[in-house]
Amino acid sequence: MYSNKENVNVLTALLVAHGVRYAVCCPGSRNSPIVHNLHACPDIECYPVTDERSAGFYALGMSQALKEPVVVCVTSGTALLNLAPAVAEAYYQHIPLVVVSADHPQAWIDQLDGQTLPQTDALGRFVKKAVSLPEPHDDESRWYCNRLVNEALLETHHHGYGPVHINVPISEPLFDYTVLELPKERSICLLNPRCNKSLLLECVGQLYTSRKPMVIIGQMSTEGLIPQDLYAISLFAVVLNESLSVGEGGAHFDEVLYAVGDNPDYQPDFVLYLGDTLVSKRLKQWLRNLKDTHIWAVTEDGSIHDTSMQLYGVIEGHPADVIDDLVDSAGIKAVQSTEEFKKRWDKVLAKVNKRVDNYQPAYSQMAAVKCFEESLGTAEDEHVHYANSTAIRLANIYARHFVYCNRGVNGIEGSLSTAAGFSVVTDEHVYCVIGDLSFFYDQNALWNQSLRGNLRILLLNNGRGGIFNLLKGLEESPARDQFVAAEHHTSAEGICQQNHITYLKAENMDEMQQGVDTLLYIESDRPVLLEVFTDPTEDERAFRDYYGKLRSI
Repeated sequence: MYSNKENVNVLTALLVAHGVRYAVCCPGSRNSPIVHNLHACPDIECYPVTDERSAGFYALGMSQALKEPVVVCVTSGTALLNLAPAVAEAYYQHIPLVVVSADHPQAWIDQLDGQTLPQTDALGRFVKKAVSLPEPHDDESRWYCNRLVNEALLETHHHGYGPVHINVPISEPLFDYTVLELPKERSICLLNPRCNKSLLLECVGQLYTSRKPMVIIGQMSTEGLIPQDLYAISLFAVVLNESLSVGEGGAHFDEVLYAVGDNPDYQPDFVLYLGDTLVSKRLKQWLRNLKDTHIWAVTEDGSIHDTSMQLYGVIEGHPADVIDDLVDSAGIKAVQSTEEFKKRWDKVLAKVNKRVDNYQPAYSQMAAVKCFEESLGTAEDEHVHYANSTAIRLANIYARHFVYCNRGVNGIEGSLSTAAGFSVVTDEHVYCVIGDLSFFYDQNALWNQSLRGNLRILLLNNGRGGIFNLLKGLEESPARDQFVAAEHHTSAEGICQQNHITYLKAENMDEMQQGVDTLLYIESDRPVLLEVFTDPTEDERAFRDYYGKLRSI
């Protein structure tokens, strides 16, 4: 039996028609008709999460794993606002999150009644589409309700993926479940044609005459671009990527740029920028200082992301398609004219790779991630998530596989919840490497009945936001340690005990190496956490020593 609320039934039927199979549901009374329907519908599997902040990231992680839209359903009022960090992250990562919020009838908004804040546009520009459904009373309003739900769900994958918001006003009484079956609703389909090759003509001309071409790849989902797609263009162009993009780990270009500085021999005259955000601040600044370089960006929706501050043009299309068209059009002549530039970069990258492999950091967060990644290898049957700040920077040094990271907005929140959400919809191991501030902020991710032993957490705890030790000049502020870096003396042991998480800890190199082996190979039906305690001064010294040894490249 389903709810007697017609807009709720239209929504439920169209979710099924558009292939939505999973929903994260938060508690509440106003959204109970929606939750009831989602639970009653045999085609949708529901996961309960109490904390809305965490729920949004759970749904985000599930959508990452499934490569399809996932619903997160909340009740009215501030419950919706708690989803804002996750929705913003989904927007910049192009993840098809479907936010469904229950609401009071429009007549009661802003009338000092409970939970009656304006919800329709509460998520602002961080959703691709926001609709508020009518409560149908005739054929026209039923058609309007159907159309709005179709429009919202189609927008999750129109010109690239992204989140949408469906607001559902529901009048009382709320708890009437007397409808036998869902209605047969019209499902609208959308066809996206491949990008027009004429858009590439000027870009091809510049590539054809280029002697120093480069491809830079920002964050990109695993199916967005695979190494085979890059092979043809890599024959004549330097390809730089981080571990958040192509699936075999990143190139150590940050280290190269540190060593070569502004040497013009390494500067390109043509850049093709694929994907989204870059972690490397050094690369972004380097791009902004280039002169006489044609920089093109490829975006599936045609959006302008002028990371370099001197963008020449935007190509709308799928990255693999655009690369194919460029290679087909430029032909073999480009290979012959760019050989010297490519050899120069290949040589210095190989030298840096050797330095990285040979560098043995003292006991520190760097040593912990090096040990973890060397033990993990290429992670062929595992999924690895990194939190922001120091963690993702260490991933770019040591990971030899694709990594997930909430880099769309770079926020501290939700990294653990995202990995946890990912873990509940796969049987493969899911690892989360996370710093202490991110972990303790998101500790409610572990307060969940659906977690299993495939979730493994490497917690890097140096008692503060260690990245702030690396910011030149900040050491002059007496507020740095307590107020900026949030210095603390907290351990995860109690959190693990209350949530039935297997807890391991390490305070020296031997304990850390043994702990990593246990984290990777222990059999457990509950999540496992290894907390590595380090000194922030030693962590800073390891970073500075690492880059110092690159000066002679």
